[in-house]
Amino acid sequence: MVRYISILLLYTAVISATVVIPISKTKFKIINSNQTKIVNLSNKEFIVVSLRERGADGRFYAVKDGAVWLSGAISSGAYRYKTPSGVFKVLRKKRYHMSHDYPSADGVNNMNYSIFFTHRGHALHEGSPEWMSHGCIHIDKADIIELFDFTKVDYTYIVVTQKSYMKYAREDLLMMREF
Repeated sequence: MVRYISILLLYTAVISATVVIPISKTKFKIINSNQTKIVNLSNKEFIVVSLRERGADGRFYAVKDGAVWLSGAISSGAYRYKTPSGVFKVLRKKRYHMSHDYPSADGVNNMNYSIFFTHRGHALHEGSPEWMSHGCIHIDKADIIELFDFTKVDYTYIVVTQKSYMKYAREDLLMMREF
């Protein structure tokens, strides 16, 4: 009976997971257990986070006026702490922040430049792209400062996907000579 319940819970978690598929520079297909829809972010400011898991590229891409203007490495949630996929709006920002669930032992703020995008506390924040997180997205200090200044609460979108976005960003990155 316990095994059956565990399998059922695992199946439910897999079925209810949201999948985000980039289909152009500004359009994304959102698939979950209830529906499939297309989200068009043309004329919007947004950040695409392409997670390292399952063959994606482990990068963020900041898009304004239809062009990628900033990109850099990220790290995301470790195996037991998955980063959720989806299209979110920035809920709040906090310049200095200490995680409530995973506080730093030395008392130093460990989530500075936090850009929160879920009510469960997921955020883009300062952290090493080399270290996996508890579900947040770590971004190097120089990049997160620019993103923190770029984002606006209730205005900027955060798109989190486990698919690659590079084919849509490549031309802009080549123009910036970053890639």
